Amino acid sequence: MGLFGGDKQDEGLELADVPAGEMPGDPIKITDGNLDDALKRFNVVVVDCWAPWCGPCKMLAPTIHDLAREMKGKVVFGKLNTDANQQTAMKFGIMSIPTLLVFKDGNLVDQLVGAMPKASLETALGKYMD
Repeated sequence: MGLFGGDKQDEGLELADVPAGEMPGDPIKITDGNLDDALKRFNVVVVDCWAPWCGPCKMLAPTIHDLAREMKGKVVFGKLNTDANQQTAMKFGIMSIPTLLVFKDGNLVDQLVGAMPKASLETALGKYMD
């Protein structure tokens, strides 16, 4: 059983299930097909690039879920399974996971590599919030 009740790491909410104008307090599932839509809908998006076999990714997952709740209304967190979405992983040159891609106004503004402590992530992401 995985960290969030399933056989694999929780991939997040479906973007289509998030009402227009609402910023979810849980991570959304990001795919090759919906990344552009997510970046158009939300001002600040942090995409957690992970894979089911990645130990550090599993360690980071609860922190991502906590930050999604705590930063609701300011930042939307997404989860991109790099095994299932290799086009996006290649587009952004993901060589190590976990990697967090930080987008502001649709543009990639930062890339954080490794399982960082929660306080470090809060500090790193704070500068992108209005």
